[in-house]
Amino acid sequence: MRAAAAMDVRLASACRSLSGFPSTSSTSARQVQGSCRGVVMAKEVLLSRSLGVYPSFTSRVLPHPLSSVRFLSLRSFCVETSSVAGSKRRARGPIMAAKKAAEGDSQEDSPYKDTVDLPRTKFSMKANSVTREPEIQKLWEQKQVLQKLQETNTGEIYTLHDGPPYANGELHMGHALNKILKDFINRYQLLQGRKVKYVPGWDCHGLPIELKVLQSMDENARKELTPIKLRKKAAQFALKTVELQRKSFKRFGVWGDWENPYLTLSPEYEAAQIGVFGQMLLNGHIYRGRKPVHWSPSSGTALAEAELEYPEGHTSRSIYAVFKITHLSDSFPKELTPLLPTLGVAIWTTTPWTIPGNAAVAVNDKLIYAVVEVQPNSAAEGQSGDSVKSDKAKKRTGSALADPEIKHLVVAEDLVKTLQSKLGVNLEIKGTFPGSALELCKYKHPLWERESPVVIGGDYITTETGTGLVHTAPGHGHEDYITGQKYGLPLLSPVDDEGNFTEEAGKYAGLNVLGDGNLAMVEALDENKALLLEEPYVHKYPYDWRTKKPTIFRATEQWFASVEGFRQAALQAISTVQWFPAQGEKRITSMTVGRSDWCISRQRSWGVPIPCFYHVDTGEPLMNEETISHIQSIVAQKGSDAWFYMSNEELLPEKYRGEASKYRRGMDTMDVWFDSGSSWAAVVDKREGLHWPADLYLEGSDQHRGWFQSSLLTSVATKGGAPYKKVVTHGFLLDQKGNKMSKSLGNVLDPKTVIEGGKNAKEEPGYGADVLRLWVSSVDYAGDVMMGPQIIRQTSDVYRKIRGTLRYLLSNLHDYTPDMAVDYENLPDVDKYALYQLSTIVDGASESFDGFQFYRVFQLVQRFAVVDLSNFYLDVAKDRLYTGGTDSYTRRSCQTVLSALLLSLVRVIAPIVPHTAEDVWQNLPFQYEGSRGVVAETVFEAAWPKMEENWRSLSQTDVKFWTVLLSVRDEVNRVLEQARIGKLIGASLEAKVYLHTCDEELSRRLQAMTGSAEGVDSLNRLFITSQAEVVSKSDGEALNLPFTGSSVLEGYGDLWVGVARADGAKCERCWNYTLAVGTLDHPTLCERCNGVVKIQPPARKTPIAV
Repeated sequence: MRAAAAMDVRLASACRSLSGFPSTSSTSARQVQGSCRGVVMAKEVLLSRSLGVYPSFTSRVLPHPLSSVRFLSLRSFCVETSSVAGSKRRARGPIMAAKKAAEGDSQEDSPYKDTVDLPRTKFSMKANSVTREPEIQKLWEQKQVLQKLQETNTGEIYTLHDGPPYANGELHMGHALNKILKDFINRYQLLQGRKVKYVPGWDCHGLPIELKVLQSMDENARKELTPIKLRKKAAQFALKTVELQRKSFKRFGVWGDWENPYLTLSPEYEAAQIGVFGQMLLNGHIYRGRKPVHWSPSSGTALAEAELEYPEGHTSRSIYAVFKITHLSDSFPKELTPLLPTLGVAIWTTTPWTIPGNAAVAVNDKLIYAVVEVQPNSAAEGQSGDSVKSDKAKKRTGSALADPEIKHLVVAEDLVKTLQSKLGVNLEIKGTFPGSALELCKYKHPLWERESPVVIGGDYITTETGTGLVHTAPGHGHEDYITGQKYGLPLLSPVDDEGNFTEEAGKYAGLNVLGDGNLAMVEALDENKALLLEEPYVHKYPYDWRTKKPTIFRATEQWFASVEGFRQAALQAISTVQWFPAQGEKRITSMTVGRSDWCISRQRSWGVPIPCFYHVDTGEPLMNEETISHIQSIVAQKGSDAWFYMSNEELLPEKYRGEASKYRRGMDTMDVWFDSGSSWAAVVDKREGLHWPADLYLEGSDQHRGWFQSSLLTSVATKGGAPYKKVVTHGFLLDQKGNKMSKSLGNVLDPKTVIEGGKNAKEEPGYGADVLRLWVSSVDYAGDVMMGPQIIRQTSDVYRKIRGTLRYLLSNLHDYTPDMAVDYENLPDVDKYALYQLSTIVDGASESFDGFQFYRVFQLVQRFAVVDLSNFYLDVAKDRLYTGGTDSYTRRSCQTVLSALLLSLVRVIAPIVPHTAEDVWQNLPFQYEGSRGVVAETVFEAAWPKMEENWRSLSQTDVKFWTVLLSVRDEVNRVLEQARIGKLIGASLEAKVYLHTCDEELSRRLQAMTGSAEGVDSLNRLFITSQAEVVSKSDGEALNLPFTGSSVLEGYGDLWVGVARADGAKCERCWNYTLAVGTLDHPTLCERCNGVVKIQPPARKTPIAV
């Protein structure tokens, strides 16, 4: 229909005018998952169940040419649909005249100017957030609002347990996203009447903080550093950082028990953590063993999987090598045994430095293998002379191909062609056999005088890369270790804490395995005619997430949590939890299924010590219920520093004190993930006002392998269940172009700058916390989200429009009190429809908050405040509010609805923009009493709005009618705009509208709304014209009007609209045209205004809010 087409043009134009977002056609799916998705998911929201009552909104707001596009830009989604008809030209005449008069402008000196009811409020259109928000926060503190709600709310306890951020630096936008999301939930639960006690926490131990301390000291100071001195400096640094971060979190408007946070360095926390460790030990889930673990030479400690990152672009020296077979198994094909003198197994590895640890070659018994004869071609000859120290980007043929002694190789049959191309040789298959035929064959190590077996590995041996045979070093890999355990292979790991070869490596001792040691192995293999090929291999490789340097797999004595012992219980616990988004369950399940035992010991000073003593002579550990309980009681009083300064006699229980000299205390500390993973025990299970399991955990999606998992494992291992009922995850921050935020790229946005402003106020204005919070509510945080200066400016525009709507509602209630309310049964139909819309919005917001879909709340509020209210209801309400008469039924009925709208909307948005909501509440012109009859001094004491049942009682027939009526109004506005452009009219009140529809029922209902031009529900009032008339098709055509339009109403058929000049003369007071002007006591007024001025006292002259 033409009205919809006009809307399409307007929206499309707004889309094109937007410079901050890329065009829809070029935006990648990954980008759309972020900021754009939440801020601008127009079509999805319009079609959602929550907005099911707005079927016409899709056709009225979404442009048909873009109907297949899921997302629109923020600004285009905010387009005001009445802009074509020009609401300022249509409805602001009387109010602007009155305003000018009130401000002393004598140009329009009307005798009736003081009879107009002007809106007024002290609530400023300018938020002045940098100053006003701290004032509001101070108000909350003075009134102790949070404490009062915790005491007076009668609902059940709601526990959102805070995942502790590291206390090692300034806050970034990711912190803001995380904490603000949590605050949305807590504030909403408070409004729902629940008892909410949010205890923020900080992770204070671990290498990040230890490194910060060490970096602040010179080399001489480091040499004099003892463990206890380091610990004291680390604690001071952590506590100082906690204070800085706490101040910033509070400025975000986040409510919590900031004076009593939990700190992982506090004695009571450390004692609870030791208690969890002890219980796991007694349950048989903790053991000490020598196993390969991720080891960081740059940090000098073992690492957990969650402490690793896998950056793109790591280049390794990969090698193909051959080990000579010395013995064939009984299962090996007899026809191939004559090849034994020149037969070898070919392997591929990206870690040549692990060759000294080789103890076997593993094959997959499900694969078919082949013996191939190597037939070097001319291209391969003479290349072995290339230096091993040449550029890593160069491919190099080894001596085993250039001058082969081993002419027959065992490789996977499926890889023969690939290897032939890779090695640059001809490979002739001499025979094939299953992998099982190779089991217990023996080969000679190329560098050491020892024989090792060929063994059966697992499904990790594939034909995707390599040769199908895996060099197996049980001291340097998890799968290798498992295979080694199966065959009783030696655990060789000749590498020290710094990543250098030990004396076990012979002449290679002292070489760093990630540097010269790796190079030396390649050279040694080449010298011994075992190197087939060396080439660079680009892949993901584990790096230490703190030092950003490569790690190694290395067998060391460590403490482990045996996940295998409670894996099934953990998987069962996962299935009882609600995951948001749902794919979180699949992710953490897969991580738990494939997880190896958890290495929980670290070789660092700053952490909670593993409370174990070792016999000086035997090395046997001493750790039992009695020793752990004794140490736990000491730590609870003195903190874990006691382990480092107290004597063995003091640390051991009385039973063992006589033998204290026979023991030494261990110096390993616990993994920081064990620290934070014990928070449920130290906080949720112990603090008053909280309960276990927590109702909710909410963190970044990386915590499926971090805090969510460590908390799950410790809880399941000690209490048999998950520590949480629901888990919500959010994505990470990207800039407004979809790039990862990085200081080196200069695209990092500081939340403090967003709130307070930067050095250049013009380029970096201060938007306040509420604009930042509004942005958080606008994004679909389930994926990565985009943020940048353009996006925050657009969010500020939305905020300003919402604030403007709230200000308008406030300003028109200045003389209203709740006892003036008009009963629902007596309200005009347009008012009932507004309340029906309100109830739908509040219900939709409740559902969205409950489902943690805050972007839907944003969209509901934005659409309702900016489009449904500003562009329709408030637009048509201005006439009766300003000129209908102070105490008139029409004005009081409207104020009844305005009051309901304001009191409901301000509480719906309170969790998202609490400062703004409170500012509105403090400017209410009347007191509000809650359901218990107590005056709500602050917005959060007013509770969540409850909708009256009769507000929802509008029949579906009436809902459908109002929906189509709004479509009719759009078409009327389009034709009015044509008439204005054609100079037939100026303002819309100068027009008379004619309508015709072919649908009899619709025509009948429209006709019923033309009976009285003075009625609130009359068509002329809803169209903001002076007259409106429903005519037959022939009568309409006979009028021969210069400006007409036609369209098709979905489900109703053709609609025809015509516009003519209004009949009669213009009322001096309300600017409506009627035939009565010139015939009454006040000759320049219409009938309504004539009656009003007879009883209306002059209004107060005061600045007004328009």
